[in-house]
Amino acid sequence: MIVRIVKMGFYKQNIDAFLDNFHDTKGDIRAFEGCSYLELYRDKTNPSVFFTYSYWESEEHLEQYRKSELFKKVWSRVKPLFSIRPEAWSVEKIETLK
Repeated sequence: MIVRIVKMGFYKQNIDAFLDNFHDTKGDIRAFEGCSYLELYRDKTNPSVFFTYSYWESEEHLEQYRKSELFKKVWSRVKPLFSIRPEAWSVEKIETLK
């Protein structure tokens, strides 16, 4: 399993557009083959910074998403809204405590 974390910062005037786009596409992203989990977080100290957190069955599934028309559609809408360069990490979950 791959955990994908993406950090995005937006101009204040673009936050609502980002949230609208996320609301419109989150179901499609979550339903994409290989995606088993999707969350959106907002930074507590800087409300213009957001993080997505998703689980992918494999690196191949994540790459299929990144090459998909859905990703191109989502990214083309979000990219012009950024105030900072987005950062992304693919990490391996080692342990979960509940």
